[in-house]
Amino acid sequence: MNLTVLQEENERLKALLAQTRAALAEHQAALAEAEEARRRLESIVSQLNHEKFGARSEKLHPDQYHLPLEDVEIAQGVLDAAQEKAQRVVQGHSDDTSGSRRRNRGHLPAHLPRVERVIEPESTLCPCGCGEMARIGEDVSERLDVIPAQLRVLVTRRPKYACRRCSGAVVQAHALEHVVPGGLPTEALIAQVIVAKFGDHLPFYRQAEIYARQGIQLDRATLGNWAGRACFHLKPIAEHMRRHLADADRLFMDETTAPVLDPGRGKVKKGFFWAIASDDRGHGGQGPPIVLFHYAPGRGGDHAERFLQGFGGQFLQVDAYEGYDRLTRLERPQGPWLLVHCWSHLRRRFVKLARNTKSPIAEAAVRQIATLYAVEATVRGMTPQARLAARQQYSTPIIAALKPWFEKQLSMISSGSKLAEDIRYGLAHWEGLTRFLGDGRLELDTNPVENAIRPVCLTRKNALFAGHEVGAENWALLSSVVATCRLNDVNPVAYLAETLDAIINGHPQSQIEELMPWRFRKTSSPNP
Repeated sequence: MNLTVLQEENERLKALLAQTRAALAEHQAALAEAEEARRRLESIVSQLNHEKFGARSEKLHPDQYHLPLEDVEIAQGVLDAAQEKAQRVVQGHSDDTSGSRRRNRGHLPAHLPRVERVIEPESTLCPCGCGEMARIGEDVSERLDVIPAQLRVLVTRRPKYACRRCSGAVVQAHALEHVVPGGLPTEALIAQVIVAKFGDHLPFYRQAEIYARQGIQLDRATLGNWAGRACFHLKPIAEHMRRHLADADRLFMDETTAPVLDPGRGKVKKGFFWAIASDDRGHGGQGPPIVLFHYAPGRGGDHAERFLQGFGGQFLQVDAYEGYDRLTRLERPQGPWLLVHCWSHLRRRFVKLARNTKSPIAEAAVRQIATLYAVEATVRGMTPQARLAARQQYSTPIIAALKPWFEKQLSMISSGSKLAEDIRYGLAHWEGLTRFLGDGRLELDTNPVENAIRPVCLTRKNALFAGHEVGAENWALLSSVVATCRLNDVNPVAYLAETLDAIINGHPQSQIEELMPWRFRKTSSPNP
């Protein structure tokens, strides 16, 4: 009897234990799911905080490393000045030869004008009464000086001539044409206004304030009118740049937002600047680097298709935006576009995850992608054949091992995690990511077009929005010219001033190639 009771009690306890274990397992699974959701939310919040308050790239700009040192350098300068002054007081004179020898490090450019001054001693008579001393040498130092931006008035006189002996015709030189006929600005001033806004990110109202400090009253509407007139005359330049891009076999493409005022609603609507770029310097190509911006009211792939209408290229290097997928289905004589996807975008995902969650898998992915970039660094600027050979020898084995590694990690982690999402992103675009292994002309990422589009983003940040869609189109054109000048190491102010002058005075359309930025003298020229 007692044995039967004990057995029943034992069975009841076993059943209760099984139920408890099942409930515990269920709670543990729910807890793990909740923990994964918490980590995902923390990752998203951390990412949003970083995007709003942190650096915009996974790799700091070199100048950013210097920011913490600037206060130290200022303090060091104060200390140096105090020590030098104390030394002069102790020695009882201010001879520069007794001071610090850390002067004139480097060499000032030879093309800068030199203004010389000679500092003579108070007396060149010998203290012993021997008479005038002879000059036996000199110390020469050079310092970099600045003259604040100086406005000047360019007065043009056209004398008239007539014969006093007869009633012949009066002779006078023809008046030169100008961007603003009979107006205030020279082409050089208009060029400065354009580059200040579209190259140096100074809105017109800020420029007007700068001119006001020198007593010149110019409102931003006037400055905008000048830029618009220049834009009209520069359209042939942009059209010829487009023809060059249409002949390129490989292009980069990207887009960024372009806020535009919507007068009917009194609000700002979202448009987009689309950038098309060609840059063959990575594989030693001879084609000029060019970037051309277009404005579109949306981000749909139909805009990309329209902008590339008539282009004969084969490869298009882009990010993974799905709008580009329609380009792979186009019927063209050259066949559909072949998309080459960007390793930088994939790396950026793992960098953010490694920073936010300390994930060892994300950190390992970053290291493996870094080996691909290490290979690319050794072949940058080499011929396509040399680049292809190096990639087949070094990069192909890395890629061959990376894909199964991704697949293995994906099978071991939660399918709903951010890490799983990032791995699936890479695997979904694997064909485009690995296309660079078969052609030495292709790049590992879309950095050339991203770097070209960044100044447009800075200008947008300062200008806030374009006044209307036509203004956004003009913004895109002028940004194209300024950005292409920079890609070709050309002073955009000098280029625009001379090019506008040439166009307005009848440069033949058939010789428009002569006016391209890449044919202009370089920034390092003695006469920029």
